[in-house]
Amino acid sequence: MKPASASAAYRPLADRMRPQTLDEVSGQEHVLSIGKPLREAIEQGHLHSMVFWGPPGIGKTTLARLVAHYCAAQFISMSAIMAGIKDIRAAVEQAREARATRNQATVLFVDEVHRFNKSQQDAFLPFIEDGTIYFIGATTENPSFELNNALLSRLRVYVFKPIHADALQQLLQRALQDKERGLGAQSLTISTDNLLALANAADGDARRALNLLEVAADLAESNAAGERVISAATLTELLTQGPRRFDKGGDIFYDQISALHKCVRGSNPDAALYWFCRMIDGGCDPLYIARRVVRMATEDIGNADPRGLTIALQAWDSYERLGSPEGELVIAQAIVYLACAAKSNAVYTAYKAAMQLAQKSGSLEVPLTIRNAPTKLMKTLGHGADYRYDHDQDDAFAAGQQYFPDELGQPILYAPVNRGLEIKIAEKLQQLRDLDRKARKK
Repeated sequence: MKPASASAAYRPLADRMRPQTLDEVSGQEHVLSIGKPLREAIEQGHLHSMVFWGPPGIGKTTLARLVAHYCAAQFISMSAIMAGIKDIRAAVEQAREARATRNQATVLFVDEVHRFNKSQQDAFLPFIEDGTIYFIGATTENPSFELNNALLSRLRVYVFKPIHADALQQLLQRALQDKERGLGAQSLTISTDNLLALANAADGDARRALNLLEVAADLAESNAAGERVISAATLTELLTQGPRRFDKGGDIFYDQISALHKCVRGSNPDAALYWFCRMIDGGCDPLYIARRVVRMATEDIGNADPRGLTIALQAWDSYERLGSPEGELVIAQAIVYLACAAKSNAVYTAYKAAMQLAQKSGSLEVPLTIRNAPTKLMKTLGHGADYRYDHDQDDAFAAGQQYFPDELGQPILYAPVNRGLEIKIAEKLQQLRDLDRKARKK
């Protein structure tokens, strides 16, 4: 903690080390390397409206400020969490005044832009169109889902990535050496391994990396030579294992559950376990994963190995009985079993085909033969007439009996695959269909 007398002047290390040039920006080489279109546009002062999409702490706000600085534009910032239409109008008036009195362009930066509703997003459209403002939005959510098409069509989307550990290590080293903005005046010592441990703990977030370094510096102890050392023991005390980057309900959440599902489908138990543990480590509710595992069992394993569904349901039930952390192991067991099981999406495909057929064909009548006939009147009307009770037939199968509406004929929707139990199912169905064809010919 900083002393109260210094609180007014205190600025966090992450703020002091905020990049002042494009060369100081950590990571994002895919959009900011020399020769990349965004860098060329910034350095040449060619403004355009855009949206920065990426996780927290990777420099979206900083880059927006640099865009305005390089282009000598007025910079207005607002947060969609706090702002409303009134704030948007005030910003537009500031932009008009800057254009009229100083012939200066305006960059309007909107953080968490996905928090604005449709009408608030629409409010920007005419002013982007006529050049009153150059709009830069920042979002951690997928713009395709969170921004109106009208607004998105006027913006260029740049995807930002978590900053890799090497770049974060270099950033931390600069902070340790910088005597004006960083911690260089404190003569701190830290080993390369411990610096890398700090970078890894930040999990791709530059702000978090600098915050951790600042706290570690406060905890540093002096050695016999009078040097202040950030030791491994200090880091052990500091770096309690917090959850990794994971946003419940956001893009990373759905990307990771998608990865888990595809690993099971792809028969890779090792990768499936990895993504399962990533989600658990990130704070995902194990019961959510258990429900999705049941879906995997029926969508991708199906009747090729019906035991998969039983095991998935038992894992779900077992977790509710055991709780955490014991219950996660049961879910892991189910995931490994499903990843190793024979695969079939035949039921899933047949269900979708049947649904399409039902929706397309409309309200066709049930054939009289298989209608219910609980009353004398219904029997008189022909309900259930000529129905053959399968258990009274040879092999318990009434060959040639019509089950579809007459207008549909005999469509085949379920096509078992040549894997697992469905091999036997396919053979059985083929025998029954052959009997059907012979009976109908007669």
